[in-house]
Amino acid sequence: MANSVNTGSAVQEDQQVMSQDTQDPSREIADAINNVTLHPRTDHGQMVRIIEALLFASSEPLSDEALLECLPDGVELTPVMETIAQVYAQRGVNLVKVADKWQFRTAEDLSFLLRREATAQKRLSKAALETIAIIAYHQPVTRAEIEEIRGVSISKGTLDILLEMGWAKLRGRRRTPGKPVTYGTTQEFLEHFGLENISDLPGLSELKGAGLLSSNLPSGFSIPMPRDEDDLGPDEMGLEDDYDEPPLEMHLPDLTQDDEVLKNDSEEEPLRP
Repeated sequence: MANSVNTGSAVQEDQQVMSQDTQDPSREIADAINNVTLHPRTDHGQMVRIIEALLFASSEPLSDEALLECLPDGVELTPVMETIAQVYAQRGVNLVKVADKWQFRTAEDLSFLLRREATAQKRLSKAALETIAIIAYHQPVTRAEIEEIRGVSISKGTLDILLEMGWAKLRGRRRTPGKPVTYGTTQEFLEHFGLENISDLPGLSELKGAGLLSSNLPSGFSIPMPRDEDDLGPDEMGLEDDYDEPPLEMHLPDLTQDDEVLKNDSEEEPLRP
């Protein structure tokens, strides 16, 4: 009987040891963490890292309330933000507060490096579109010729806009009295409309097929073939070239005979009474 009792107690002791060995280790770790108090400096540094991550990841400025929602209860935000501001004071980005919200911004002394120039697209008027179309198909063409084709006069601002956009250029001057300026298209014009050469402009059949021209066109209607070369034509001269205009001829009456008549009249004897 004694042996059986001793055996039973030994089994109970082994079961107790096994139950202690199989206890959940995660619970022990959690208990250990709860019993550890973080050093104030370590806790502050962790808060700084959290705020940095939030500000860098956010596409918009963050308010104090939004930042505090991501921090443990009882954390003071002001010391954390002061630390971050001091750390980034001499760096390429600075912590700034605008409209009661925090964000990182490029340092003011480096803003010139990040300046971006954007080209604003202007909506061309109907007169400008008609003018550039005439220049493209009829180049080299003068302003007077453009007005004659359109049937109305054009303002100087229309041509200035096309020149400013880089679609039109001054080619030269016409070898006629007054030496009017001739206009043509540019390389930017070809690039904008996806043309390899100016001769790739759509012709009469293509414009009809696209519905841009009426099917009831007058007989003999045609579209001129634009010139593909940039060289000045025989009727053009350079913008700075000297050109001696032919003198104006004035056909005045011959007064020689009149002078003789007047002379003879003066030599006649006076009438006697």
